Amino acid sequence: MAEIIEREKTGYGQYLVVLLCALLMFLDGFDTQAISYIVPALSKAWHLPREILGSIFSAALVGLMIGYLAIAPLSARFGHKRMMVASTLLFAVFTMLTVFATNAVELIGLRFLTGIGLGAAAPSAVALTCEFAPKRLRSTFVLLVYCGFSLGFVVAGLAAGALMPSYGWKSLMLAGAIAPLALAAPLAWLLPESLALLQRRPNGTEQIRAVLARLFPRVALPPSSTFHLEDDAQQRASVTELVRGRVAAGTLLLWVVFFLNLAEFYFMQSWLPTMLTGLRYPPATVVWITALPTIAGVLSAVPLGLAMDRIGPYTTLTVLYVIGGVFMWLVAGAFSGSIAWLFVTVFCAGFCISGGQKSVIALAAVYYPQNLRSSGVGWALGVGRLGGIAGPLVAGMLYAAHWAPSEIFAFSAWPVLAAAIGVFAMGRFYRERPVVPEAP
Repeated sequence: MAEIIEREKTGYGQYLVVLLCALLMFLDGFDTQAISYIVPALSKAWHLPREILGSIFSAALVGLMIGYLAIAPLSARFGHKRMMVASTLLFAVFTMLTVFATNAVELIGLRFLTGIGLGAAAPSAVALTCEFAPKRLRSTFVLLVYCGFSLGFVVAGLAAGALMPSYGWKSLMLAGAIAPLALAAPLAWLLPESLALLQRRPNGTEQIRAVLARLFPRVALPPSSTFHLEDDAQQRASVTELVRGRVAAGTLLLWVVFFLNLAEFYFMQSWLPTMLTGLRYPPATVVWITALPTIAGVLSAVPLGLAMDRIGPYTTLTVLYVIGGVFMWLVAGAFSGSIAWLFVTVFCAGFCISGGQKSVIALAAVYYPQNLRSSGVGWALGVGRLGGIAGPLVAGMLYAAHWAPSEIFAFSAWPVLAAAIGVFAMGRFYRERPVVPEAP
């Protein structure tokens, strides 16, 4: 099977897998970001105290982490396709139920359950993409899928600006529920099942032949042919192997950087609408400024990828985070300046923070040798989710303590600089190369 995928020209069926997985990630990003535009409206309608806003922002992120670490591994038993369909229906249903929430407790509970579905969907989408991608295009395909997530963030803001002024906050939740319900059918009908799962079934050979025939219609598959995946049992490692030996220091530094980067990213995405609304910026301005970090993150993918390949990942990310810290500090002063300057500073800060979020995943893949890569990247993302939870909560505590938005953003520059120090330390220790050379 692997030989066919590597040898043959990439076809329509593989691009369809990428498209469907990217659409799922798009809806994942849409739902994750939509709550940031809904909370300011609910805060007024329900007279919510400032102290509870951070909990609303973080509820889905807690559920997402549980889905990522506890539910997503079930795809090994049930298959990536089934997991994607089931989790899509799960977060669609709980998003729909959010429309009927009447108080903050119900909202927090429903956002938590929605997050579990969101967290279970994303890893299976990425894993299925990798399974049907040739090695020469695997990184490109995964990048395209992650761009779907970022575009979902942007479209959530545009939809909020178009729907909420006329139809209220429930319209945005309805859009976030109806779209995944509509996507579930194409996922079930058009996606191929995981080849690893099919290989374990009694009639798996025939099912694998059918999948490969659909993906590669020009390839002749004799009825007597058998199919085998590369055995990756030895490529998997437990978390204990990540925190001992020579990789231990880098693992801990990576976890810190992931934590800080996601804390900054979700702080910006969660709190910018509320802060800008409180400063009486027009709704259209709020939508566009909040969308800028994600737009900048999408635009950063190509230049940062080229820089990491040519200059080195450690140097690139160190410089990126230093510049990001400077622009987070400049955003603090931009609140009292012109709108144009605020747009520029938020865009540049987003380029560094959102771009850094994608780039540090690539750094983890470069850092770990093959036998540790899957576990290393997965656990770094899991720890990073803790930062995604903590960032909005800490900002909520400062906001409740009557810190001004400018003061909160000035404070937020320091964690970005701390991330720069962490990457710099890794670069000094590991000298811009993987910790263990891979076998040719």
